[in-house]
Amino acid sequence: MTARRGSMRHAVRLACPPDTVWDLVGAPERLPEWWEGIEACTIEGDERTIQTRSGLPMPERMLTIDHNLRRFQYRITAPLFVEHLSTIDVHDLHDGTCLTVYSVDAEPAVLALVISGAARAALDHLPLLLGVDRVPAPTGPTPTGPTPTGQ
Repeated sequence: MTARRGSMRHAVRLACPPDTVWDLVGAPERLPEWWEGIEACTIEGDERTIQTRSGLPMPERMLTIDHNLRRFQYRITAPLFVEHLSTIDVHDLHDGTCLTVYSVDAEPAVLALVISGAARAALDHLPLLLGVDRVPAPTGPTPTGPTPTGQ
């Protein structure tokens, strides 16, 4: 993060096939089902306008909806943003689980923090909403390469 531009990422690992998650997060019209604070959305072509609980409409341009990669990207086009890009990826971990990653880049930086906090809450809501378990992150050190022995 710089003083002007913020970049944040959150992820959740779930005990389900990736298509279970993608069917929800990869459908732009279903955003109000999993993102708290979004009351409704309308879609016209590649434009989506979300209606927040506070009544604030937020216009967005959908850039990528790739069902093979399970990737959804969009830009918020509201004038309070100088620049914005959010990406949602759902990765198959090939062990019966998947990793859902939400990334946001925005200027001004404070808006990346705001969106990131809401994204984290939305990801945390997925296990309950989908009726699946969250897979805990591994604990302990993660090896990054060879370690010295015999010293």
